[in-house]
Amino acid sequence: MTGLTAELVVDGRAPQTPALAPNGHLLCYVLAPTSRIGDHLDTEVWLTDTDGDGEARRATTDTATESRPRWSADSGTLFFLSDRAERGIPQLHRFTLADATVTVLTGWRTGIIDHLPLVDPGRIALLAEDEPTEQDARRARDRDDAVVVGEREPRARMRLLDLPTGRITTPDVFDDRHVVELRQRPDGGPLAVLTQASADNDHGPRTGRLHLFDPSTGTVEELGPVAADAHSLAWWPAEDGWHLGYLALTPPVLHAGTAVFDLALASRVLRNRTTGLPMCPTELVQTDTAPLVVFADGLNTTLARLDPTGPTTLSQHPGRLDNLTTTRGGDHLAVLTGSRCQPANVHLGPPTGPLRRITDTRPELDGITLGTQQPLAYRAADGLELDGLLVLPVGQTASDGPFPLVTIVHGGPYDRYADRCQLFWFPSAQWLATAGYAVFLPNPRGGQGRGHQFAASVAGRVGQEEWSDIQTGIDLLITEGIADPDRLGIAGWSHGGFMSAWAVGQTERFRAALVGAGVIDWGMLAATGENGQFEAALGGSTGWSGIGPHPHDAVSPISFASRIRTPVLILHGAEDTNVPLGQAVYLHRSLRHFGVEHEFVIYPREGHSIRERNHQLDVMRRTRAWFDRWLRP
Repeated sequence: MTGLTAELVVDGRAPQTPALAPNGHLLCYVLAPTSRIGDHLDTEVWLTDTDGDGEARRATTDTATESRPRWSADSGTLFFLSDRAERGIPQLHRFTLADATVTVLTGWRTGIIDHLPLVDPGRIALLAEDEPTEQDARRARDRDDAVVVGEREPRARMRLLDLPTGRITTPDVFDDRHVVELRQRPDGGPLAVLTQASADNDHGPRTGRLHLFDPSTGTVEELGPVAADAHSLAWWPAEDGWHLGYLALTPPVLHAGTAVFDLALASRVLRNRTTGLPMCPTELVQTDTAPLVVFADGLNTTLARLDPTGPTTLSQHPGRLDNLTTTRGGDHLAVLTGSRCQPANVHLGPPTGPLRRITDTRPELDGITLGTQQPLAYRAADGLELDGLLVLPVGQTASDGPFPLVTIVHGGPYDRYADRCQLFWFPSAQWLATAGYAVFLPNPRGGQGRGHQFAASVAGRVGQEEWSDIQTGIDLLITEGIADPDRLGIAGWSHGGFMSAWAVGQTERFRAALVGAGVIDWGMLAATGENGQFEAALGGSTGWSGIGPHPHDAVSPISFASRIRTPVLILHGAEDTNVPLGQAVYLHRSLRHFGVEHEFVIYPREGHSIRERNHQLDVMRRTRAWFDRWLRP
């Protein structure tokens, strides 16, 4: 039997973005490697019959980044993006089923961002930035390239491709706004168009507006502003006419649970259709009738139909359901899901279940023994119901404890651990379980899966009750004889990195910590991170909130750096714009100043996630070596 290696983890391939043909007979999906070698991620579009033997075939033989597969309304043509002609510049391609030919449809110089085949078979809506002008080209040649913030910022604009002629036109609509998403009414009527004031992640998500665009007349109807971070547009018919829905953050706080918003177009009445639910919508999926809603529900997932009286549960599934796609009638679906011991694959079935697996993209993991994974349910210090996961060392049971325990905190904080296979390149439970560690994966308040209020409770209070929630879970595992109190470690990436840095400034109970792309100063992150306004909502203030001390100082790990005695491993991408590298530098300099044992690793060319194969291997090996050094000397 082969043991688990770092190479087995990072050299895998995973299916992404399945797209079920409207008639339900064919399915396509993108197959993507877990890691990247070189400058480009080479992905592939695959096709499979849903009612045959399930054997898959590639749509092309190109070496390219292929993405965003979309079917024509008659299920006879597949459209997708590919950069085979010029790497890094995706163009729209057409795969015709009748003769299995691939045709390039665009040569837009800035590339195509997204596309939507319309019910009219001769037209496709495109999203693309403006092509460079002669003046732009001259400025580039002369290196007259000073950037004036707010001027000539790139924006995605809606364009229309006429397939018979190949001509692309740009309707003069939506002023100078950045187009985020398009969705056509199922009967071939107008397009719902979601726009923002700019593509800037800090500013744009709070400036969303909704429009109706009639492709036959070129006219626009304004529907007004939408809640922050709106996405996942869907149409459906009702007794009072057409409705248009979307997912967005629940007002008024920026860090909050998502909700399904329902706009009745005849009356212009807008309703939150998921108020008070103890779970969180993650996807809203259009059909010809009532839309489907995917809910994060604790450690698991609920699939529901949005009926006039509210969401009606259709089925419940362990772990996660992602990238759901359906037939036009919504009676058949495809989705990405897995199990505790199998990574996600494409599954098919009716909305009421069961679902059958039709891809097997990680056969190399067959026969690999993983640690036993089990759900945990416990109560916080104030009585709030919480959950999480425990992964035991490979080949061990709880009675074999106590074990060295590493707690890995999830990111977000609006994310969650679901009861799925916990095997990834970043600090992951099964990778540590293979080395003899028990791993605790907590879902403290502030995360996804228990409703709006659970998520909103950490706004301005990061590191407070959520930290208490995590400690309560650790104490429970110590009491049950699973965790060795003298061999505790903590780790996390992004918000999890913040919690790891926060933890070692609050207590000396941990023997080692890993801070991956972590938040060290909330004020600095609000000022320099790409999601500044959201970070300000979490930290509670900004540096320009008057003369300090500020509320964010009290919840920033840097304020407690003088208390840190725990050895810390700091990992960060050099090009991270979400949590900029300066956060890690700040922690490194403070630990150096106070003489704290630590190691600081910077990964060139990497952003908030680590993508290059050798870097992923380094993260995995360095993570285990660090905890081995301090927890298993």
